[in-house]
Amino acid sequence: MTDEHGRREIRNYLVLNNISGKISVANKWENLNSIILVEYIREEHGKTKVETRYFISSLNKNAQEFTKVIRSHWQVENSLHWVLDVQFNEDHSRVRKDHSAENLAVVRHIALNLLKQDKSVKVGIKNKRFLAGLDQEYLTKVLARI
Repeated sequence: MTDEHGRREIRNYLVLNNISGKISVANKWENLNSIILVEYIREEHGKTKVETRYFISSLNKNAQEFTKVIRSHWQVENSLHWVLDVQFNEDHSRVRKDHSAENLAVVRHIALNLLKQDKSVKVGIKNKRFLAGLDQEYLTKVLARI
C-alpha cells in the first residue's frame, strides 16, 4: 500500500490462537489466548526498512480481525502522541538524565488526563494548561480530581 507521502508499506500478520497450555509462558498472563506477529516492510526514498512487532491478546480472532484491532490501537497511540507533542511540546524536551524523561512523560500523561476530565471551561488543552498556570483556583479544581 502506498500512502500520501509516497511511502510504500506492507504488513504481514501471523496469528497463533488457542495457545493456553501450549506455550510455557502462557500461564504468566491471565486469559492469554493469542500471540500476534506483525512484520512491517516500509520503502521510503529507495530504502527498505523491516520492523517486527509482537502483541499478546486475550482475544481469539483471525489475522484480518487483528489488523483492525492493532490499527485502531496505533491510531489512539498516534493521536495521544500528537496531543503530547503539540499541546505539551514533548518532542522539544531536552531532559535525558537517568529516568527523568520517563518520569516527565508520566507527569504529562497525568496532566493531560486531568485536563481532559475538566469540563468547567470550554477551551482546548493548551488553553487549560495556560489557565491553570495563571489561576490558582482553577489549578486546584483540576488537581482535586486526583
